[in-house]
This record gives sequence, C-alpha cells and structure tokens, in this order.
Amino acid sequence: MNDAIQQMMARYACKTQDDHINALREILQQIALLGLWRGKFFEHAAFYGGTALRVLYGLDRYSEDLDFSLLKPSKTFSLDTYGQTLRREIASFGFEVSFEVRQKTADSAIESAFLKANTAEQLIVIHATHTALHRHQTLKIKLEIDTDPPAGFETESRTVLLPTPFAVRVYRRPDLFAGKMHAILCRKWQSRVKGRDWYDLVWYISRHPQLHLSHLEARMRASGDWTGDASLTRADLFNRLRATIAELDVAQVRQETSRFIRDPSTLAIWSPEFFKEITEKIETV
Repeated sequence: MNDAIQQMMARYACKTQDDHINALREILQQIALLGLWRGKFFEHAAFYGGTALRVLYGLDRYSEDLDFSLLKPSKTFSLDTYGQTLRREIASFGFEVSFEVRQKTADSAIESAFLKANTAEQLIVIHATHTALHRHQTLKIKLEIDTDPPAGFETESRTVLLPTPFAVRVYRRPDLFAGKMHAILCRKWQSRVKGRDWYDLVWYISRHPQLHLSHLEARMRASGDWTGDASLTRADLFNRLRATIAELDVAQVRQETSRFIRDPSTLAIWSPEFFKEITEKIETV
C-alpha cells in the first residue's frame, strides 16, 4: 500500500467492509481534490455540498459525491479538461482509475463525470477483524458541477493537509447552508427524501446556523420554486420549512441516513416536533 494512503487510512477505525469502503472513498475524494488543485480548477470553480462539509468543516458523516459550482456561468466549460490530471494524480497513489464525462442534457446546467478506481492488490486492507475489501472492488465517485450557478454567493480558501497540503476554494458557510436548504425545500425526488439533507440541517443549526437568505432566493428562482417580484422573506422560509416538515417521513429519512454515520442511535430523537423546534434557531443573514 502507498505510504500516504496507509497514513490516511490509519485515521479511520475501520471495523467492517463498509467502513473500509467509506474510508477509501473519502481518501480518493481528497486525492481528486488535490489533482483538481494542481490543474488550477479552483481558479474557475468552488466546492460545495456534503463532501465539502465533511472534508473541510468536520461533518461527522460520510458523503459520496464531489459537488462544484463555477464562479460565473460558462457554456463552454467541460470537466473533461481535468480528466487527464485526475487520472495521473490518483494513479500516482496506486489506484487504477478511469474517468468518464456524462454529457449534460439540453435543459440542465449540471455536468457530471465519474471516477472509477479499482482497489488493486496493494490497496487491500486487512484489520484484526479479518474484514477486507474484495480484490476487484471498484469505488465510484461522481463529480458534478453547476455551469450556470445562481448569483450572490461568496467563497473562501480552505487548506487540506493530506495527502499533501493544498488549498480548495469553497462556498462560505452561510451560502453552503442556503444550498442545503434549497435541497431540503426544492429537491424533486417525489416520495424519496434524502435523509442526509436532514442530518446536515441538524449539523448546520448546531454549529453554523447562519443562512444567506438572498442566495437561497437566487437558487429558488433559478429552479422555478420562487417567482414574482417579491423577495423571499424569513417568514416565507419558515412557512415553507414547516410545510415540508409536516410531510416528512421521519422513519424513511432515518433509515437512509444510518449507513453514512457511525452511531445511528443518535437519530432516535428525530421527529417532526424535533425538526420544528430546532429550525427556529436558524439565523438568516
């Protein structure tokens, strides 16, 4: 196993096969971010979403995708520009990787790509529990970038220390929170609710409760969920949030979240009443 990978794996108390997979996926995510930094990607784009919270701000749950936003709209941007840089960077740590860009649809500003890495023989990790990754286990990481981002957000630079120090441009936390709130209020998954959104909501409220209201409005206008001349107010936000909580299937969101956290018992307190109470602590800025 590559020494840097071994050092990074040592930070995780892996006990099960899922633990190993989640840890290796997170390590791959950080190596991918390093490759993007080397390729000057963050001169044009910013990191956001659950993995940004996990890697840069200590969110205590695993996250699967790497989500980005251009700093300004571009019709010609393509993730394919960074494919060779990503493959070279990840391969230097011992992973066999492929990179595939999915063409975005005509009515979407989201471009997607997939990194697929074979664990390879040197990456098989065996702990005292005799739990191991399968020799041919493939880890897949989805990258998504918004090429026509809503306006009104701010970014900052944050340092990642492993596998080697580098810097990542990321949305500031009030704008990250606005993006998460947009997902909670406007994600169009019909009856499927992403439980991790609600876990992140609790995390924001308990640690960084400031939400950039005008950026939330910009996102809602871009998605067609806020129209007309009137600005989105704090009262509008809370009315929509209470209506969303009233329809929430708490058992479903609890089940969906449990595989991404170490102690699912922490979700036992979740209920509509719980979410109604804690959301009152949101601070709009």
